[in-house]
Amino acid sequence: MRRDLLIPFAALLALAGEAAAESPANKGHYLVVWAGDRAKAGTNFIAVIDADPNSTGFGKLVTSAATDQVSVNPHHTEYVMPASGLLFANDHNASRTVVMDLRNPLKPRQVASFGNIGGYAMPHSFLRLPNGNVLSSFQYPDQGEHVGHAAMTGKTGGIVEIDESGKAVRAVSNADPSFGDEGLLPYSLVVLPEIDRVLVTNSPMGDDFLLTSNTYQVFRLSDLRLLGTHRLDPGPRLNGHVSPEEARVGPDGAVYVQTLSCGVQRVTGIETPNPVAKLVHQFPGSWCGVPTIVGNYFIQSVPSIHGFVVLDIRDGSNPVEVSRLVIDARYSSHWTGWDAKARRLVVTSGQAGDRTYLLKLDEKTGALSIDTAFRDVDGKVGFSFDSRPWPHGWKGEAAAHGAVFTR
Repeated sequence: MRRDLLIPFAALLALAGEAAAESPANKGHYLVVWAGDRAKAGTNFIAVIDADPNSTGFGKLVTSAATDQVSVNPHHTEYVMPASGLLFANDHNASRTVVMDLRNPLKPRQVASFGNIGGYAMPHSFLRLPNGNVLSSFQYPDQGEHVGHAAMTGKTGGIVEIDESGKAVRAVSNADPSFGDEGLLPYSLVVLPEIDRVLVTNSPMGDDFLLTSNTYQVFRLSDLRLLGTHRLDPGPRLNGHVSPEEARVGPDGAVYVQTLSCGVQRVTGIETPNPVAKLVHQFPGSWCGVPTIVGNYFIQSVPSIHGFVVLDIRDGSNPVEVSRLVIDARYSSHWTGWDAKARRLVVTSGQAGDRTYLLKLDEKTGALSIDTAFRDVDGKVGFSFDSRPWPHGWKGEAAAHGAVFTR
C-alpha cells in the first residue's frame, strides 16, 4: 500500500469502528428470552425485548428468530450473556442444544447445534470456562439420538466441555462406585477456577431418583477428575437436601445450592478433601426454582407463595429474610436472572397466562418491586407470551424459560 494512503486508510478504519459503536444494536439494551411453541408444533425461538429503561420502547418486542428445533421442552440458556455473544440454549427433552449469535441483538441467528455429544445425553446447564468454552452437565449416557427423555435410563451422566461451534473438547463420567445404587444425575454446576474446582449437583429432570437424590460432587477443573461425592444436610425438617439443583457462588466465596425442597445449602471447604454442606435456610413449600445472587442478597423463586423471597447472606451461616414479593394468586415463579447494566431482575414462569416481568431490587435494603414501566403493547405490566404474531413469521402461544440480558 502506498505510504501516502496509510493515514487516510487508518482514519477510515477508525471512523468505521466509531460507526459500529454507535449502531442501534450497540446503543440499545435488550432482554433475550428462550421460548417455544406451547402446542409443540412450531419451533423454539429467541425473543428480543427492549430492556432499556430510558427507551420509549421499554418492554416492547423488538424482533424474534426461529431455530430448527421443533419445540419439545425449551429449557435452559446460559445464565448470563457470554462476552462472545454466542449463547447456548437447549431443548432438554429433545436432548438438543442450539448456539445463537446475538452479537447484533437486532439480527439474532442460529449458528450451530448439537445433540448427544461426548458420549452423553440430556444436557441441563451451561457455565463458561476461563478459556471461553462451555462446561455442561449431562444427565445420562448417550443411548441414541432418537431416544426421548421419557425413555432415558441410567444412574449416572457426565460433564462435557464444548467449544462455541458445538464440538466436544473433553468429557468425563460422574459415576462413583461408592454410590453405585443411587442416582447421580448431573443437574447444574459452578466453575471455581481460583481453586481449580467444579462443583456439580445431582438431581433428575425425570421422576427416577427424584426424592432420593441428595448429593453433590467435586471435580478438579484442570483435568476433570472426580475428587469426591458428598451428601447434603437434611436439616431439621429432614428434607432440606432433596434434589439439589442450582449452585451459585456467594459473596463470601462459599457455594450456595438451592434444592427442589426449597432448601439453601452452604458448601465450604471445596478446595479440601472434605467439603462441608450445611442447610442454612429453607423456604416454604417445594419446587423452588432458579435463584440469583446480587451482592449480599440471595433471591429465590418460591412457587408456593407465587413470588420471590430475598435473603441477606452477609452472614452466610445465618441468612436473614429481608423481603418478599408476591406477583399474584396463581403466578408460578421459576427463572431469575440479573441485569448488571440496568440493575433489574428478569423473572419468567413458563406457565400459560403468566407474564415475564422485570423487578427492581433495592440494593441497600433487599426490597423487591415490580418495574411498572416495563409494559407490553397491550399496556399491561410485563411481557406476554400469549398468542400473537411473532416477527419470525409464526403465530401462536409460547412457553418462555431461560432469559438473559445483552451486555
